[in-house]
Amino acid sequence: MPEKLPFEFLVTPDFNRDPYTAYDGLRAGGPVYPIDFPPGMDAFLIIDHEVGRAALNDPRLSKDITVFGDYFRKLADSDDLLFQSNMLQVDPPEHTRLRRVVSKDFTPRRVEALRPRVQEITDELIDAMEMNGSAELIDEFAFPLPIIVICELLGVPAEDRERFREWSGLLINPSFDPEGTRVRQQAARDTQAYFARLVAERRADPREDLVSALANGGDLDDRELLSTLTLLLIAGHETTVNLIGNGMLALLRNPDQLALLRGEPELLPDAIEEFLRFDGPVERSTPRFAAEDVEIAGVAVPRGAMVHISLGAAGHDPAAVSSPQELDITRRDNRHLAFGHGIHFCLGAPLARMEGRIAIGTLLARLPGLALDCAEEELAWRPPGSVVRGLARLPVRF
Repeated sequence: MPEKLPFEFLVTPDFNRDPYTAYDGLRAGGPVYPIDFPPGMDAFLIIDHEVGRAALNDPRLSKDITVFGDYFRKLADSDDLLFQSNMLQVDPPEHTRLRRVVSKDFTPRRVEALRPRVQEITDELIDAMEMNGSAELIDEFAFPLPIIVICELLGVPAEDRERFREWSGLLINPSFDPEGTRVRQQAARDTQAYFARLVAERRADPREDLVSALANGGDLDDRELLSTLTLLLIAGHETTVNLIGNGMLALLRNPDQLALLRGEPELLPDAIEEFLRFDGPVERSTPRFAAEDVEIAGVAVPRGAMVHISLGAAGHDPAAVSSPQELDITRRDNRHLAFGHGIHFCLGAPLARMEGRIAIGTLLARLPGLALDCAEEELAWRPPGSVVRGLARLPVRF
């Protein structure tokens, strides 16, 4: 078995800037590493594409946090809604039931019907930026676009969107220390209280929105309903924010690819898939737990151990991707795992792809002089340790 990694491996400034070089340094040691993961659990990190893909769909690796580990059992019984009864945290048959309730609202056909509105929001945001000649692309564009879309789908009033940005950031706070846990759980209570009020309003006065449909559908109990709404809120924008931000940074760092995409906009669908592989919005999967003693690529994983799959490392595995460190928007061998694999494959993938294509395509079409407006060392990434990977700031000029 390879030597155990310290948790600090995942949270150093160098790793935060470039996790892929760090992972490449581990590949010679094997595809699976034990890691000292807080709060003191047996944990393993998979950095190989094929091993990771198999693990994502392995029924021996459970998503049910109520079964394994005192820390996670306490979270499941707390106000931390992300660790309660939603499709991300359960196994079949409960997973099948919960996913079916919301899946009809995220089919490719339903998502395509949103295209005109997504384009309208995109144009409005660029209109507001265009007159200034520069912008902070995360705050002024990449974040507002998907949060407006998911809030309109859910039926959240426009004046409440900003508080959801704050709550979302706190809910995915990676800190395991007492203060970090306290802050996250307070955000969970605030989110739960907000959605409880909104559900009560929609039960009394239903509208044409997702909260009304779920609140009055009779398929979810109140705990499942509030947990599912919280998951939809976070998953409904986090992926797209980081897809847009990371994708634009990749283009701005690779002017040949930027020029190619400007000249051949029909390459945009392939470009989006390459952005997802090259520097995707989710660094590693949410945890799974060994439901029995298992062996993964020759490494013994005991029952109850936590398993993470690095989706980013999988996308840079030279055994699966040719020249993985190169951004190539014409790539045809793109087998990324950015949206996961198997029964927990991201339900919102069609929406994220559509938002990403419209956002990046419109930026390039309308802002021909788009360029990075800071030195490389001034780029700010979101705090390390979380499963998501994204920029905190992306200053641009045009």
